[in-house]
Amino acid sequence: MPGATPILAAYAGAVTLGYLLGSIPFGLVITRLAGLGDIRAIGSGNIGATNVLRTGRRDLALATLLLDAGKAGLAFLICWQGALRLLTPDPARDALVAEAIRTSDAYSIGLVGGAFAFVGHCFPVWLRFKGGKGVATFIGLLLFAMWKVGLAFGVIWLLSAALFRMSSLAGLAATLATPVVAYVLEPTGDGWIITGVLAVLIFWRHRANISRILNGTEPRIGAKKKSEASPEPPA
Repeated sequence: MPGATPILAAYAGAVTLGYLLGSIPFGLVITRLAGLGDIRAIGSGNIGATNVLRTGRRDLALATLLLDAGKAGLAFLICWQGALRLLTPDPARDALVAEAIRTSDAYSIGLVGGAFAFVGHCFPVWLRFKGGKGVATFIGLLLFAMWKVGLAFGVIWLLSAALFRMSSLAGLAATLATPVVAYVLEPTGDGWIITGVLAVLIFWRHRANISRILNGTEPRIGAKKKSEASPEPPA
């Protein structure tokens, strides 16, 4: 069993690397490179794919969505594999460790790296801690770290979107169900705890959407926008 010092060092590295990767404001960078100026000056002022879509550039919104999701997945993979090699330096043990990777220290460290990519996306130090809402980054972590849970998120989102015709409500419903699904699939792992914490943060970041849902003013999928509102993909 690895000593406490390497494990603590791996967790510290995961927090740092995850946060720095997550804090890269791809939406802001992409729109500026495309000559559209500062994305924070339009719409909600958010740097996520939702606000990028308000520029009318679906290609840029899709690129932002994929990059925001990918940075959480990349953080997970780097931290997981790095911790695996740090904590199990003997290559001959890798196969044995891989069999129990879902409950190993290395896997938990990877989850922490992905979780802090989410934190970095929502609260990037470069932008005075004003970032995106985190759903895309959350989905990226799920698909890379626990793909079955990620697929369940997608199914719940689609069903909720079809029923309620609101992208934000569908995202919140899928987010709320995620820790439960993670617990059912892996009750002894850390996934349900970490996704539960991130779900709370997602709901906090979507408090304006929740207020509009409750008062009936949240935009619906396919409805003609009255002002700048539009169907919202994950931010």
